[in-house]
Parts: sequence; C-alpha cells; structure tokens
Amino acid sequence: MSHLRNILRFGGPYLKRYWARFVAGVLLGVLFGLSNASFLWAVNTLIKRMSPPAAITASVSAPPAVAPGYWRGQVAQWKESIDRAVDPWLPMMHRRVDWRQITGGLLLLPLLVALRGYLGFLSSYCLAWVSERVVNDLRIDVLKKLTGLSIDFFNRSTMGDLLTRVNGDTAALQRCLSLGLSDLVKEPVTIISILVGLCFLDWKLTAGAMVFFPLCVLPIIVLGRKVRKAAKANVGTTITQSSLLVEMLSGIRVIKAFGLEARQVERFRDLSRQLIHHTMKGIRAKELINPFIETISMLGFGVLIVYIAYQQRSISQMVAFLTGIAFLYTPIKKLAGLHVLLQQTDVGINRLMHILQEQPSVKDSPRPKAMPDFRSALTVANVTFSYGDRAVLRNIQLTIPRGFKLGVAGESGSGKSTLVNLLFRFYDPTQGSLRIDGEDFRDVSIADLRRQMALVSQEVVLFDMTVAENIACGRAGCSQSEIEQAAKGAHAHEFILQLSQGYDTRVGERGVKLSGGQRQRIAIARAFVRNAPILILDEATGALDSGTEAEVQAAIDELAEHRTVVSVAHRLSTLAGTDQIIVLSQGEIVETGHFRELLRKQGRFAAMARAQGIYLDAVQA
Repeated sequence: MSHLRNILRFGGPYLKRYWARFVAGVLLGVLFGLSNASFLWAVNTLIKRMSPPAAITASVSAPPAVAPGYWRGQVAQWKESIDRAVDPWLPMMHRRVDWRQITGGLLLLPLLVALRGYLGFLSSYCLAWVSERVVNDLRIDVLKKLTGLSIDFFNRSTMGDLLTRVNGDTAALQRCLSLGLSDLVKEPVTIISILVGLCFLDWKLTAGAMVFFPLCVLPIIVLGRKVRKAAKANVGTTITQSSLLVEMLSGIRVIKAFGLEARQVERFRDLSRQLIHHTMKGIRAKELINPFIETISMLGFGVLIVYIAYQQRSISQMVAFLTGIAFLYTPIKKLAGLHVLLQQTDVGINRLMHILQEQPSVKDSPRPKAMPDFRSALTVANVTFSYGDRAVLRNIQLTIPRGFKLGVAGESGSGKSTLVNLLFRFYDPTQGSLRIDGEDFRDVSIADLRRQMALVSQEVVLFDMTVAENIACGRAGCSQSEIEQAAKGAHAHEFILQLSQGYDTRVGERGVKLSGGQRQRIAIARAFVRNAPILILDEATGALDSGTEAEVQAAIDELAEHRTVVSVAHRLSTLAGTDQIIVLSQGEIVETGHFRELLRKQGRFAAMARAQGIYLDAVQA
C-alpha cells in the first residue's frame, strides 16, 4: 500500500487537471465491479428455475443461512420484487414457454455481459485518456525542470540517466496508470460486491473460502519484493547502457578511426547480458504469482465442492456459489499483477520525485530587478570561483567599459572558459561579485542579463531544424528579412542560397549536413540576429582551418563592430585588434596589456606567441 500511496501522492496534482474524466472513469469502474454480482443472482435464478419442482420446494423450504434481520429482510423484499418482475420473462421447468420467456432466456445473460463489458470498456477508456495526458504533462514538466537546472547539475549527471528519467521512468508510470488504474478501481469493487453476494447465499461457505485468501497474499508480498529489487537493478543497467550508446553514436568517428567497433559492441553486449539477467529475475518473480494463486484457489475450490456435497446443498446454490468463487479469484489475480506493477513503478517514481525536487544552484532573486539595455560597464570585482575544493579563478579584478574589446589568453586549464561561464551566470562566484552597470548579477533577472549577451563558441550547436529556424533561435519573433540580413552580415547568405531548399533546408542533427565553417557562420548569424550589446567569443575559430578561419574571422569582425567584446582565444593572432588582453595562469591574471606591449614584455604571453610562430618583429613589420 505504501507504493500505491507514493504513486497517487505523486500523480495527484496531475490527475486533478482532468478530474471530470477521472471521476467518470472511477464511477464507471465501480458500476463495473457491482455488475459482477448480478451474475450470481442470474445463475442462481436460472438454475433454480430449471430444477425439478421437488428441488425448488426443498430449496425454498430450507432454513436461511443467516439469521433474519432488518437488512436481510430488506434484501429479501427487493429480491422478491425482482423475482416477480422477471418471472414472466424467464423460462421455468414444467411451464409453457411463450415469446417473453424465449426473449428473456436468450437475452438475460448477453445483456448482463454486454452491460459489464461496456462499463469496463468505458471505465478503462476514460482512465487511459487521463493517464496518457498525465504522463505527457509529467514528461514535459521533467524536461522543463531539467532545462531550468544549473550547469553544475549536468556536470555530475550522465546522459543515459537523464534520458532514462525523461523517457524510461515516465513510461513506467504510463504503464502503471494505463494498465493498473483501471484494475485498481474495478477489481476491489468486484471483490467486495461478489463477497457480499456470496454472504447472502451462504455466509459460512464464504467465510470458509476466505481462509485461503491470506495464502494468496503471502506469495504476492514475497515475490513483489523480488520484482522491486530486480527493477532497481534493471534501471541502473539501463542507465549505463544508454550512456554507452550516446557515447558510441556521438563518437562514431573516433571509434572507427581507432578500430574500436568490436570493443564498444562487446561493452554493450556485456551490459545487455546484465539487463537480460535482471529482466528475467523480475519476470520469473512476476510470473510465479499466477501459478501460486491458481493452485491455492483450486485447492479451496475442491474443499468447497466437498463441503457443499457433504452439506447436501441445492444444485442452484452450489452452481451460484462456485460461479461466485470463480469470479472472485480472477480479480485477486489481477490485483496481484497490479502489486507487481506498483513495485516496478515505484522505483521510477522515486527517481522522478528526486529530479523534480532538485533545485538550481543559480536562480533569480525573489524580486529581480528589471534591466534596461547595457549602458556603461561590466565589472568583475575580486572574483574567486571553485569547483568543490579546487580553486579555478582567484581574485579576478576587471572592468570592461561599453564598446571595449577585451582579449583573454592563457593555456588550457587556466580558467578562461570558467570566466565565460561566470559572465553568462551559468555559475555564481564563490567570492566577490560580477556587476553590470553597477548592479550585481544576482540582483537582476537572469533572462534580462543573458538578453544583453550573444555567444559564439568553438563548440557550435545547431538543431535539427531549418537554417532559418536555427538563426531565429537568436531572438524570438524575428522576421525572415532580419534572418537574411543577419546571414549576410555573417557572410552566410551566399552558401545558404546554394543549399537544396535555401533557408528552408534542414541542417540535420548537430548540423551534420554542413561543413565546419558553414556551421560557424550560421552560429554567427544567430548572434547577429540577437543584436545584443555584449558579444562573448569563446575560441570561436579554434576548430577551423586557416582558409575557413579567415572567412569566419571577417564575419566576427563585422559582428564585433560597435559592441562590447570579450574574446577568449587560443590562437593569439585573433587578439591583435583588441583594446586590452589579460593573460590567465592557474586562475590568476598574470599579465595585462595591448598585443604588442605583451610581446615586448617577453613574459608568458610572448612565450605562447612564439610557440605559435608570432614574433614582435613580424607584428611591427
């Protein structure tokens, strides 16, 4: 029951959105359960009417199984009224058959079956309609939550785990709601209604039949725990396998270049074996439940037959009672399967609850200040930043006036990319502050802050959309003419027109249908259409060949005009036109100055420049 409460508590807010259809499904399920008891009355009535007159007399004169009381008297009156109403419509032994009895005899059971069947169908349909929308809403909420979390969350998560949460865990809930919610409503009502009907037939036989009920519950509990354990192991292996699959497909060029196909496939095969092992353990535990319940139920069935024969009960009572018992153990088997499903689903629910409770480390203040367009300066005031215990930046002091072009140089691991992350407020500094026009980054709206900036990085991210749609990602609502103007500014318009469908050409996943230079120029066009006053260049030409670099650099130079620029570069030649360069080493600023000034100092910057074939004499010439 704890697993059921956990699932309902988690899904309750989503179910409330569709309460009308949900309540309709529940009520129809209740009616379905109650309709099952009608078969006891129908079977008992028909068998009694088909029995010889002597048997009918004996049955009628037999003492009641339960002492008379108010409710039993009321039920007896209702039953007598129903019997009088249906008597002309049902055939009876040694009575002339007319058209009404033929009609009633033909249609009674089909009508009851149709009523039961359509009630079950409508209940299942309504609840499935609700469950599909609940899971869709949940999947969107999980993705929305993930996109709202800070970068540090993704640094400590695996892609396989995130994919499993969005698809696998929500799919488990979908199975539970679609398959289990209907049974959760219908089957308990069915059990209760049949038990009540059986008690009115013979409460002693009913009590005897219930002796076997605990014997059915015990294997459900024990095997359910085994299923839960197998489900947890299954999820862990699935996450690892999904991560491996993402690695393999995203790194296919490296895998082929180094001949790693067989090795990677073997890793995948090992995980598949583990997955099969855990899956089969779960299936074994799940499928063992039915044989246990069926064996116990048939044992009880046999005991009841012997007892009925020993007590010399009437044929109609025996047939009706055994029919009720048969109807009773079917919903018990379904609830046993539901218990297993709840055990499996609870594993995913706990993971979904964990992700939805996750809080971003970087978030807006309760009352963020609205921010107008950038006017005066960016300030980095005594900023220190650490990943855990490891300091990446130490005591950084910077002022970047509006229209200023700052170059950032340094060897790998010196803190250049971390500085960019802080400027976009992907992280907050451990100590110190960043300010824009005198306002602390933490006091202004994150959306307003990032709206002031455009990013062009070495790692170009294009989406599997059209060229125009990729450029339009820079600013919502931009027109086609603005998109084309941005492409012209990025020197991309000409090659875009040569594509098969021009601006309507899909670029493929990660832009695989375009060359590196073309992808970079579309990224620059995206920055153009954003028209942000601050431009951040993070190794924007680092992955390009020299010929393509010249074309892209020309587009970047055009984009940088009349903007505040922070240019992080490994290729130091691209920093020659900046107003000032800072050189980072082990998270500290060790040199500052203009390009030629730093070359004259013969310090760290000059050493890096010489390694790239850049010398002061050549620059002066």
